[in-house]
Amino acid sequence: MTYKMNLHPEPFELIKSGFKDVEMRLYDERRKPIKIGDHIEFMNNVTSEIIVCKVTNLLKFKTFVELYNHYPKERLGYKINEIANSDDMLQYYTKEQIDQHGVLAIEIKRVDLGAH
Repeated sequence: MTYKMNLHPEPFELIKSGFKDVEMRLYDERRKPIKIGDHIEFMNNVTSEIIVCKVTNLLKFKTFVELYNHYPKERLGYKINEIANSDDMLQYYTKEQIDQHGVLAIEIKRVDLGAH
């Protein structure tokens, strides 16, 4: 199965370059069907460029705090000199949504467009 997800330019470029390999999303009805081995087409929401990644692992957490504590910040897209703050995710999701659904860490690996 292939899923489509939009990304802002910065996280898109971090995934494209291989720097970021964990995508963080709300564990809502749209994400529950995702399985290891599925593909995700990430689209840059400014340029419409698309990259394809394979789902290599899925981990569910109650909060983004737990998720952030589980991974090195670089895997989440933070640079060495940046402070990783789970409150950054509040620009995308409300605390109520997080409390209701929990969150999902989608571990990904970029694949060649012709390889899937």
